[in-house]
Amino acid sequence: MPRPDAFHVYDTTLRDGAQREGISYSVTDKLAVARLLDEYGVGFIEGGWPGALPKDTEFFERAQTELNLVNAELVAFGATRKAGLKVEEDPQVRALLDSRAPVITLVAKSDVRHVVEALRTSLDENVAMVQDTVRYLVDNGRRVFVDMEHFFDGYKHDSDYGVRLLVAAAEAGASVGVLCDTNGGMLPHGVFEIVTDVRERSGVRLGIHCQDDTGCAVANSVSAVQAGATHVQCTANGYGERTGNADLFVVVPNLQLKLGIDALPEGRLAETVRISHAIAEIANIAPNTHQPYAGWASFAHKAGLHASALKVNADLYNHIDPAVVGNEQNVLVTEMAGRASIELKGAELGHDLSDQPDVVSAVVEKVKRLEAEGWTFEAADASFELLVLDAQGRSVAFVVESWRTIVEQDASGVVRTEATVKVHIDGERIISTAEGNGPVNALDRAMRRAIVQAYPDLDTLRLVDYKVRILDEKSGTGAKTRVLIGTSDGTDSWSTVGVHENVIAASWQALEDAVTYGLLRRAR
Repeated sequence: MPRPDAFHVYDTTLRDGAQREGISYSVTDKLAVARLLDEYGVGFIEGGWPGALPKDTEFFERAQTELNLVNAELVAFGATRKAGLKVEEDPQVRALLDSRAPVITLVAKSDVRHVVEALRTSLDENVAMVQDTVRYLVDNGRRVFVDMEHFFDGYKHDSDYGVRLLVAAAEAGASVGVLCDTNGGMLPHGVFEIVTDVRERSGVRLGIHCQDDTGCAVANSVSAVQAGATHVQCTANGYGERTGNADLFVVVPNLQLKLGIDALPEGRLAETVRISHAIAEIANIAPNTHQPYAGWASFAHKAGLHASALKVNADLYNHIDPAVVGNEQNVLVTEMAGRASIELKGAELGHDLSDQPDVVSAVVEKVKRLEAEGWTFEAADASFELLVLDAQGRSVAFVVESWRTIVEQDASGVVRTEATVKVHIDGERIISTAEGNGPVNALDRAMRRAIVQAYPDLDTLRLVDYKVRILDEKSGTGAKTRVLIGTSDGTDSWSTVGVHENVIAASWQALEDAVTYGLLRRAR
């Protein structure tokens, strides 16, 4: 069931967003993205340019049988007829109809300089090209939007021609005239002034399409809506040409939460994080951790001052409830942490420390000392939880006697690595040796081989991430290093940290914490 027509959320991830460097969607990818966007509740999904790109032509063909859109209508994008050519004879226009998309967006030149220099035709002929194409498509049962390319730059050069083109398109049957900041050079106040003027002069329903070259695409889109635009074009995660487009997952929450616009169906806003990350996965681009609303850090708090206030009232340092967009509040444990930070982080991990002041004090002191030595717990929740449990006097499941690694290279250039780990479990001394493709891998295998003898179900543990950071670049190979390790048991994953002048020793610290945490999870 298509969304109500009063306000349009229009997504162009599959066309404009695909123009980002590094993105190359397969047709299957495009179908998957379209399903996700429909789940989010956008009103229109621009699928691409049929007839111009074979992949897009195939997408529209497969969409007929493989897409079952609930909230959105599929849109085909294309150009007006060519100058001097009858509209019914233009193969590109025919391809738009052949796509069977119920909605078609036409791109039209609204800057007189582009008409004369790029299209190499007259201003009158350009108007006729728009009118002929719009009328032809409408007569063939299609709803038509017109993207007025370079509108804002054109308006500054000639404020009348773009308005003339808008009116002509509307008279021919276009539903919306979309003002495009194609070069992305506008600022919010300029967008507001121009949209207001054009709306009053033309009487046409207006939309907005913003590029992000000034970093203002989201702000410009919101300004346009405040000036009367009722159709906003965005891309998932701001993907797009050059610096990108207005980010769908920032614009929509702003419209809905800040302006009270019914942008999405009820309950869909809570899918913001999930949909954003799912599309990022398909695009093979790591999610932006500092993306507003959807980023992991959007509601992350580091300063002790923040934590103290959040403990009293979460609204004091959050502009919205994170759950509204499917996110959550995160308290970062650093050298800036105070008692409130530790209590909040403990609660986040399932430990009520409100009546354990001695434990909190001990953890605060240790965190500050370790952070001064180069440790960080921002991305190592498991290591932090172990600090809390240590302060509470947790019993240990195993005791490490020693470990060692041997790396040798023979005359043929073959490198062999071996590690030996000695541990005590329930009074029994266990010696485990394993080979690996490097010292960390060998240690990991030897450690798990030893522990599994007493705890067989820990055989599922796997090292899934390994990061090394040099903390003092001036010390060269003698610098202190910090190692972050990601571990998974096949169901969940956790991160641990180690710091030492010896990178293998730092790795061991993180490995030991990882296995220890795995044992704790087993016991819960």
